[in-house]
Amino acid sequence: MIRAQGLGKAYGQVPILAGVDLHITEGEWWGIIGPNGSGKSTLMQLLSGVESPTAGSVSLRGRELSSYNRKALARIVAVLQQEGLDPTDFTVREVLEMGRFPFLNWLGREDKDATPLIDAIIRKLDLGGFEERRLTELSGGQRQRVALGKVMVQEPSLLMLDEPTTYLDIRYQLQFMDMVAEWRNSSGITVISVLHDLNLAAQFCDKLLVLDQGKVAGVGKPEEVLTAEYIRQIFRVEPSIVTHPENGAPQVLLTANSTWS
Repeated sequence: MIRAQGLGKAYGQVPILAGVDLHITEGEWWGIIGPNGSGKSTLMQLLSGVESPTAGSVSLRGRELSSYNRKALARIVAVLQQEGLDPTDFTVREVLEMGRFPFLNWLGREDKDATPLIDAIIRKLDLGGFEERRLTELSGGQRQRVALGKVMVQEPSLLMLDEPTTYLDIRYQLQFMDMVAEWRNSSGITVISVLHDLNLAAQFCDKLLVLDQGKVAGVGKPEEVLTAEYIRQIFRVEPSIVTHPENGAPQVLLTANSTWS
């Protein structure tokens, strides 16, 4: 699906990423984890085409990412940032309709009627009754659901999430991740997500890529990466690792005064 080889990014003489190799196949859910400043968001920007690398390359479906024009790329890749959607005067339905931009012709029209698709996504995300409400009237969790709906309407094959649960409380974090998981299970979409919450990453991702100081520090399944040794080395805390009683995923427990320098 998407491959990075020797990927690097520097701003002037300051290196941000170096030597990143990554190969993600169709239908996988990868999580990118690491401490603040490790280059997670920069990697996401390179993989999505928002930024150009200063070293290495990114290919999407066997073709150089830079060879895609904006609309062609948007028919394959959708990106959801941590801010989701700003509170604007657009209604929920108007925002969802914006997700069809990649499929509009030069007259601003689409060959097919997207109304049934939008209606189905409104039902799936439990947004019925909110369609004519403006984003300024919605809570942060509701706006994030609308943001997810917008990228669902886009019908991408690859979804990139950059810290999508940062501003959500526990209930909405789980709700959001469950909705993405359900979408992936029903459509086979590929997902790449930058996550700070290691326990969410362990429960939802097939594989994890660990970044530290701009370099790959580990790649593997959650149970291979989320070990006490790895977490101690990368995050500089003393963790306890337990197994989730329902799904078997590793879960990270921390105690007060567990950090060290």
